[in-house]
Amino acid sequence: MAAIFIKKGSMREQTCLFTGHRDIPTQDYYEIKKRTRAAIISLIEKGVVYYGAGGARGFDTIAAETVLELKKDYPQIKLILVLPCPEQTKGWDEKDIQKYAEIKDRADKVVYTSGHYFRGCMHVRNRHLVDHSRYCICYLTKDTGGTAFTVKYAKTKGLKVYNI
Repeated sequence: MAAIFIKKGSMREQTCLFTGHRDIPTQDYYEIKKRTRAAIISLIEKGVVYYGAGGARGFDTIAAETVLELKKDYPQIKLILVLPCPEQTKGWDEKDIQKYAEIKDRADKVVYTSGHYFRGCMHVRNRHLVDHSRYCICYLTKDTGGTAFTVKYAKTKGLKVYNI
């Protein structure tokens, strides 16, 4: 068997993060999911294997579910959940907690950026996602909030950003 040498930083070159709003207009849900699927497939064709999602409701959930669906046709891809803390779902309704648990159970890897909730832990999670990625697929419709901040940070770090 031949040895395989992996260049330092190459995992980052094969990694895409997702960031987006929590509130998804009902009438836009299927179009957003369709565009997300197309964007992921285009990156798979470029050799992107790792897909990082923050575990939030809304776009993060759509993106994570789409990666899990695509694993049937592209078994090489991996879903990595980068979560801010174990208490992320505190205050969520039961339906969203159940969906979160199902995604978490099917993820290839789960990373917590903090052992507990603190003001700013979502920010730490978002920076971690950006700092370990080369690509960003986002659902960004406004210039304020966590998604806008994350996308701006991604651009300053040289990531290729796809706003679906």
